[in-house]
Amino acid sequence: MAFAVTTLIVVAQAAGAVLTGSLALLTDTAHALTDGTGLLVALVAATLMLRPADSRRTWGFRRIEVIAALGQATLLLGVGMYTAIEGVQRLFDPPDVSGHHLLAFGIAGLAANLLAIAILTSARSANFNMRAAFLEVLNDALGSVGVIVAAIVIATTGFDRADTIAGLFITALIVPRAVILMRETLRVLMEFTPPGLDLEAVREHILSQEHVRDVHDLHASMVATGLPTLTAHVVVDEVCFTDGHAAEVLERIKRCVAEHFEVAVHHCTFQIETAAISMRELATLKHA
Repeated sequence: MAFAVTTLIVVAQAAGAVLTGSLALLTDTAHALTDGTGLLVALVAATLMLRPADSRRTWGFRRIEVIAALGQATLLLGVGMYTAIEGVQRLFDPPDVSGHHLLAFGIAGLAANLLAIAILTSARSANFNMRAAFLEVLNDALGSVGVIVAAIVIATTGFDRADTIAGLFITALIVPRAVILMRETLRVLMEFTPPGLDLEAVREHILSQEHVRDVHDLHASMVATGLPTLTAHVVVDEVCFTDGHAAEVLERIKRCVAEHFEVAVHHCTFQIETAAISMRELATLKHA
């Protein structure tokens, strides 16, 4: 529904940009086109995410939402850079813009964007993909507000540079959000530690468990929104493999990472080993 609404915005604002010659409206049209593309990508990604995992794709298509959000952020950044360059040029040579026509198209764009926001708002925190889609439509709505303000200023004062200033205002809204979203999605793709999860605290808590002597090769990453993973080698007393304590230690550690920390990790893999096994692994790695 949001994609259909945004597509109508693109068609209407493109006609308005040609008719009025407005940079603000042209920028908002490019932004709406980016929104439409992003929403289409979001729609495809949301559909693919529903596909079950199999032996070839063990996480299914869960990470597609991260890739889709990165693509949308890249498009937003490109639009913002183009607008900034064009806006600076127009500050020195502002074109004539029809304030009354600009106002009509700005109001129509804002109404359509508010409808799209109402559609997406309930699921905006579901994952990176939905967050990117919501931010794009929200930014476009703010851009429409900028168009309306510029139209009113031009119509009442004749100050044509108001259109260019509105275009630069829209750019200022687009670029920071695009950079933040790009940074967050790249953190996932680079498999950095999930935000809010302190690996040193995890290590110390595992080491505090009875019979645990060391923890090494501790890694944490995020497959997709709400899906953190963690792996580690846990060195325990030799006696644990003869008296049955190894299974108890494993169960305690799994419960620890699932319940003790702010970021609950339910997808975890722990290799329980003795000091002798750990030493042999380290020796093998050195020779390799």
